[in-house]
Amino acid sequence: MKNNKLILGISLGIILIIALVIIFIPKKETKSNLEKITVAEVTHSAFYTPFYVAIENGYFAEEGLEIELVLTSGADKVSAAVLSGDVQIGFAGPEASIYVYEGGEEDYIVSFAGLTKRDGQFIVARENTDFKLEDLIGKEILVGRLGGMPALNFLNALKNNNINPDDLNLNYSVEFAALSGSFIGGTGDYVNLFEPTATKLVNEGFGYVVASVGLLSGEVPYTAFNARKSYIENNPEIIEKFTRALNKGIDFTFNNDEETLAKVILPQFPDSSQNDLAQIIKRYKDNDCFLTSTFISEESFNNLQDIMIDNNLLDDYVSYNDLIKNFHE
Repeated sequence: MKNNKLILGISLGIILIIALVIIFIPKKETKSNLEKITVAEVTHSAFYTPFYVAIENGYFAEEGLEIELVLTSGADKVSAAVLSGDVQIGFAGPEASIYVYEGGEEDYIVSFAGLTKRDGQFIVARENTDFKLEDLIGKEILVGRLGGMPALNFLNALKNNNINPDDLNLNYSVEFAALSGSFIGGTGDYVNLFEPTATKLVNEGFGYVVASVGLLSGEVPYTAFNARKSYIENNPEIIEKFTRALNKGIDFTFNNDEETLAKVILPQFPDSSQNDLAQIIKRYKDNDCFLTSTFISEESFNNLQDIMIDNNLLDDYVSYNDLIKNFHE
């Protein structure tokens, strides 16, 4: 009987200890208690490695946020999704926010966090030659939507190299998502593509990467996170959490090599190999494409507006303070 009481006492003691341990162990955030934020992203590319690092390393979850990504090809369509309330946050070029602002929208779109600081496209040729930008003269180039950031930066690259765009056959008729397929199908002599599409096309034997548009064009706030002005004003704590998580992803990206980064973001690109991802990330790091923090400077914003004004897409400068609200200094 004594032994039974002793065993019972020991068992109850163990149960009590386990219960206390369970109570006092810090609980990891689960999807059930995270606030879901839907983000419309203009494309899904390793060009946005720091963002995907923040997702895969759990930095958003640490801030109490669950990120749902919705692929929304075209910055104009991203803006439409934000304005309609279908998503809380858009991820595209700030030129779209300028168009909305200039259109007279009262509850316009404001960029609160930058990610990339130059164009992430690469010029892909059908032949592997000792390429010079002058080789594009007289040739057909698939450049994406007229007025979009990819096309604007390509035009700026031409301007920086004293090449008249009228001397080229610029094809704006192909939708962004269809550029690669159209080129493979025989349209165009050159095409401007983001990664991983460019590397995929090269690996399949359909072309060769010959130049970086970003290096030829210069620094602008190429892609940034945005939201309605009212959403930012009413939800500053969510925007702050989102920005903190994103900056953690940026820090990790700068402090780790491409092999480590490729392993982290591989779940975002199930159709890519880790080796291809590492090659792509290295290319973007070598071309100095990522911002060192989410801060968007007035100088870079004005560089973007210079490009738009040069291409008759904007009559005059719009207010930096109206359209940019940094949540990180």
